[in-house]
Amino acid sequence: MVVQNQVVAARPPIAESWRRSRAAGVAAGIAAAPLVFDRDTVADARGAHPLDPHLPLLRDLLRHVADETEHLMVITDEAGRALWTQGPPAVRREAERIGLMEGFCWSEAAVGTNGIGTALATGRAEYVYATEHVAHVLHRWSCAGAPITDPDTGRIIGCIDVSATVETLHPATVALVAAAARLAEARLEVDMRRRDERLRERFLGHLRGAGVLVTASGRVLAARREDWRGMRLAVPSEGGAVTLPDGRVALAEPLGEVYLLRPRAGADSGDGRDPAADRPVQDRRPLLTLALLGTDQPSARLDGVHLPLSLRHAEILALLALHPEGLSGDRLSWHLYGDDGSPVTVRAEIHRLRAQLGGVVRAKPYRLDCAIDADFLTVRRVLDEGDVAGAVRLYDGELLPRSDAPAVRAERDELAVRFRRSVLARGGADALWTYAQTEQGRADLEALERLREVLPQDDPRLPAVAARRALLLDD
Repeated sequence: MVVQNQVVAARPPIAESWRRSRAAGVAAGIAAAPLVFDRDTVADARGAHPLDPHLPLLRDLLRHVADETEHLMVITDEAGRALWTQGPPAVRREAERIGLMEGFCWSEAAVGTNGIGTALATGRAEYVYATEHVAHVLHRWSCAGAPITDPDTGRIIGCIDVSATVETLHPATVALVAAAARLAEARLEVDMRRRDERLRERFLGHLRGAGVLVTASGRVLAARREDWRGMRLAVPSEGGAVTLPDGRVALAEPLGEVYLLRPRAGADSGDGRDPAADRPVQDRRPLLTLALLGTDQPSARLDGVHLPLSLRHAEILALLALHPEGLSGDRLSWHLYGDDGSPVTVRAEIHRLRAQLGGVVRAKPYRLDCAIDADFLTVRRVLDEGDVAGAVRLYDGELLPRSDAPAVRAERDELAVRFRRSVLARGGADALWTYAQTEQGRADLEALERLREVLPQDDPRLPAVAARRALLLDD
């Protein structure tokens, strides 16, 4: 009855939050937030989170509040799991009693109405005072939280919150956390713009005529029409159709970290001009795209035209992509066959490969005279840059799994080891799960153990992880 009376008098955002909390089955008598991450898992989740590089800035902004006014700063991930906290010792001791610490979950579904979970649920800054909380144990606390949105994907990736054991917060606290969230988003946008420039620099030469270059999240990086830049299109898939802003339909060709959208043949540019007339001379170089990871049927695309490859031709193209300066017949033979090789055999294979690819395969030395986008080289570069999430998205499995060529085996093993080590050391739950779906990851007991540690107890993926782990242990 008391709750019903409060609902009548509650502010609209609080009343809506109470309804969501009741629907989630949250009881008013819960003692604390649930623990979902242990200490090691928290450390991994921090390292994998996009806010990690910007934590010093956020700490500096809120240090005065958290250190000197008996307030606690909390930063969570998109699910309300606390990753960082800061505040004076007395407040931290109080916070420990209710689980307002690293590793505990503060979503509405876990603890009901609160500054973190309610801000994540509504997508806007929220404040919750004392008895506005569903849980009685939180009636001594007040909090203000603001969600943080990733400018690349448009999705919420976390929340920044200030909490204190007071009946009300100073009105400026809400404005402060909202400003901190906007600052974090601004820094993320700077990072995004830097990545965009790097991607444009690398892939702009691959743009053909009226084609459009877009990120994996669907943002337009480059197009003939400047006003399209920054627009968000439907997230493309390989070979899938995407509708451009002018209504034309384009097909998506993957180029490592980006997609090239090519309007279907015969599609008008919309202004009566010939798209090829705008193509710079330097852009007319053919583009060879190699798909060699995790497949028994390697393939290539030459300026968008799909070409199936034999295993031997895929091996040759992989080696020439690894050696852009070219290889002599003797060196290519050794890389392919070891001591049993012969330049005569290589010459015959190159002749057949030329019949398929034309003049892009050159001799003296053997080399590729075209722009190259190879999936395994892209994964190598992304790992060099420390982008584990990007590497996980791009790594489809081992390089040419059926190949026995000595140099291909060496590259395959090195890339697999680097990728695995990066995922286990710096990948979060989603990265580990994606890795565990690969042929290499399905039999990786250590990866499954890490997944058991980082996945929340109510995560629907946990039973599959446990079953696969048990099977491996039995074997």
